[in-house]
Amino acid sequence: MYDILINTLGFDGWPRGARYGVQLARLLQASVTGAYVYPSPLYATPSFSTPELIEAVLETCQELETEALAADEPFVRWAKSMGVDRAAWVVGQGGLEAALTQVACWHDLVVLERDPERTWAMPTDLAALILALGLPCIVVPPEPVREVSLSRVAVAWNGTPEAVRAVHAALPLLQRADEVLLLRGLPRETFQEVDWKPPFDLDAYLQRHGIHARSQALATDLDAGPALLEQAARFHADLLVMGAYGRSRFSEWILGGATRHVLWNARLPVLFRH
Repeated sequence: MYDILINTLGFDGWPRGARYGVQLARLLQASVTGAYVYPSPLYATPSFSTPELIEAVLETCQELETEALAADEPFVRWAKSMGVDRAAWVVGQGGLEAALTQVACWHDLVVLERDPERTWAMPTDLAALILALGLPCIVVPPEPVREVSLSRVAVAWNGTPEAVRAVHAALPLLQRADEVLLLRGLPRETFQEVDWKPPFDLDAYLQRHGIHARSQALATDLDAGPALLEQAARFHADLLVMGAYGRSRFSEWILGGATRHVLWNARLPVLFRH
């Protein structure tokens, strides 16, 4: 992972998402891009607005843009002080999902921040982003991450294509871990047009990449979300890796039960991959 994109929710004091992303970039010797996105005045203006109100909204958006653009040099300087020499800052106007989908194309990993106090960073918005971006996304929890480390990484595994993609995306992180724990849930029943013989062997795949993981079975798949977080906490995991499962293509913002529970309740960074 050479290029990390951070969606920062602000540029005053650098919120925890930015701090996690920059420290992770230092750990991985990667470059980092801070991205701040604010709504277009067209969407920020209420219906049936007066000319005076429209003018006030435009002025506010212009001031916000000016302040955001001025954060370029401070962000680069701050990242360098944190040990990251290759840093950039971009500002986007428009919808958050559309803006990040565009800029994410130039990156390998996206760092997002869960902040219940900001409506555009609520879990439903993050779910839509994760399913739309097409990249591995690390979601930073509201609780402060004291130390960014990859010493102990837990992996949720149920054999789905999303789980396979999550493991593949996380390989550079798993290879840095001192310990990897596979949390094995019940295989999800999926319709398969192709039957591979022999079936995919996760342990052999990881060993080919120099990763020696130990396995632990989840007691039940009915409450997989709480079980994953409980076992990850017992393992003292620095990161949880899991597939982001969407229920259907017609309602992709709705995540499967385990994914939704982890996104809503995780107190550690989680790498999701759809």
